[in-house]
Amino acid sequence: MREKAAATDDRAEQSRDSSAGEEQDRKQLRKNSGLVPTSGDGSLPFGGVNSLVLKTRGHFSNLWKSVNQLTFCLCLNPQWIGWPREGKEQLQTQPLASSTFASVLSTSSKKRNSGTNTKQQSSQTACSGHWSPRLAPMSNVNGSSSSASSASSAARLNHNQDQFYQIEVSDTRMLILKRYQNLKAIGSGAQGLVCAANDIVSGRNVAIKKLSRPFQNVTHAKRAYREFKLMKLVNHKNIIGLLNAFTPQKMLEEFADLYIVMELMDANLCQVIQMELDHERMSYLLYQMLCGIRHLHAAGIIHRDLKPSNIVVKSDCSLKILDFGLARSAGNSFMMTPYVVTRYYRAPEVILGMGYKENVDIWSVGCIFGEMIRGNVLFPGTDHIDQWSKITEQLGTPSADFMRRLQPTVRHFVENRSRHSGFAFDRLFPDRMFPKNSSDLRLSAQQARDLLSKMLVIDPEKRISVDDALQHPYVNVWFDESEVFAPPPAKYDHAVDEQEHSVDQWKELIFREIMDYEESHDVYGTTF
Repeated sequence: MREKAAATDDRAEQSRDSSAGEEQDRKQLRKNSGLVPTSGDGSLPFGGVNSLVLKTRGHFSNLWKSVNQLTFCLCLNPQWIGWPREGKEQLQTQPLASSTFASVLSTSSKKRNSGTNTKQQSSQTACSGHWSPRLAPMSNVNGSSSSASSASSAARLNHNQDQFYQIEVSDTRMLILKRYQNLKAIGSGAQGLVCAANDIVSGRNVAIKKLSRPFQNVTHAKRAYREFKLMKLVNHKNIIGLLNAFTPQKMLEEFADLYIVMELMDANLCQVIQMELDHERMSYLLYQMLCGIRHLHAAGIIHRDLKPSNIVVKSDCSLKILDFGLARSAGNSFMMTPYVVTRYYRAPEVILGMGYKENVDIWSVGCIFGEMIRGNVLFPGTDHIDQWSKITEQLGTPSADFMRRLQPTVRHFVENRSRHSGFAFDRLFPDRMFPKNSSDLRLSAQQARDLLSKMLVIDPEKRISVDDALQHPYVNVWFDESEVFAPPPAKYDHAVDEQEHSVDQWKELIFREIMDYEESHDVYGTTF
C-alpha cells in the first residue's frame, strides 16, 4: 500500500512539474517572441505599430514607406466599428492624423510604469503615447469634484443638456457630450458616422459611433437593439468594450440618435493580413479570436458575422472582436435564418440552409486563418451557388452521409453539381506560404496546417469545436486559464428576438436600455 501511495505521489509530482514546465515554456515563448517585456507576467507590452511586425520575414520599412502611408493603410473604417457592408453600399473612410501614429511609433522604446498590473494596462489606449494606470476620479467637465458620494450625480452627466454641445463633422450634425473633444471622422456610411475623440474625463482616446436613423425599418432597429444589448452584457479582453452610451434626446417621442462609445483600436485585421507575420504573432492572433468566441459561446451567443473587418487589433498585437448586430442565441440553432455572415466567410451549412450551431463561427475563423496564411480570400464566391462551388473545388464534394441530411430540393441541387475530389491541405497551403518555423516545434507550418484542416471541414458534425481548437498545440502554447475560462456574461434573453415587434416597439426597447445604462453607470463606465 505504501508503495502504491508513493507511486501515486510520484506521478502527481511529475504531473505538477510537467504543468509548471509548460507554463514556464509559455511565458518564455511570449518573452522570446517580443510579445512581452522581459520582466512581464504574460501580458503584452505597448511597443508601437512596428512591434506588430517585429521579427517577421518582412521589414517595417518594406510595408510602409512613411508614417503618412502607414496612416493611410491603418485608417479605421466603419466596418470594424460595427457596420455591416452589404450590397453595393460604399463606405468612405478617412485616415487618422499622421501625428497620431507618429506618437504611437515613437513609443516603441518606452517602459511601462513600474508597480502596475500589466494585464489591466493592456486594455488602455495606445494613442496617448504612453501607458498609465487606471485614472483616479477627476473633475468633471464643469470642474466640480467627483467622489463616491456624488456617484448618482455623476451618472446624470449624460442627462444634463448643459453637458452637450453641437458640432458638424463631415456634414453630419452631432449633439455630443462635452467630455468628448477633438472629434475626427474616421468612417461614414448609410447608417451614420464614426469619430475618433479625446475623452477629457477618463483621459483616453475613444471611438464614437453615431447610429443615425436606426429606426428606419424593423431590421435596422432590431440589429441596433441586439448590438447594444450584447455590448452591455459581454466583458472579455478579446471583445470590444462598451465605454459609454447616450442620447441627447430625453423623451421617447424625440428619440432619434444613439451614440455608442467604444475602445479605439489601431487597425482591423484586413490591414494585418497584408503583413508577413511570423508564427508567434499569427498563432497569438488566432488564440485571441478563439478566446473571444469561446466567451460568447459560453453565454449561448453565436457571432454569425466574423470577418477580418470585424476583428480589430492594437499595435501590441492585442485583438478584439466587435459588431454584434447579427449575433444571436444558440438556443434554437436549427431554425436560424440562413442569410448571415459575409459570403466569403459563410459556412457550408448556412449556404445550404441546414441550420447551424456554435461551430459555424469556427468555419469563419478558419477562413480568416487561411487568409492570413495565403494572403487572399480563400473562397471568393460571386453568389451563394458560386460560393459552394469555390468551397468544393478546394475541399472536395462532401460524403453521401452529409447529402442525406440536406433538404430534398437542396440535395438535388448539390448532387447535380460537378463533383470534386478536392486537394490535400499540404497542396492548398504548401510550406512556402508559411513563415519560417519557430524554435518552438509547436509553432510550425505543419501544426498550423493541421489546425486549419480541422477548422475547414464542410460537415459541421466533424468540424473542430472551439474548446478542442484551444487545446491544439498551435494555439495552446499561449493558453491562459484566466483568458480561456473568463467568467461568462449573463445569458442573453433571446425571447425578445423571437417576438415580432414594430419599429416603434424596438425604438422603445432601445430607449429603455439607454436610460437604464445612464442610470446605472458613473462617468467612468462603472456600474453602481
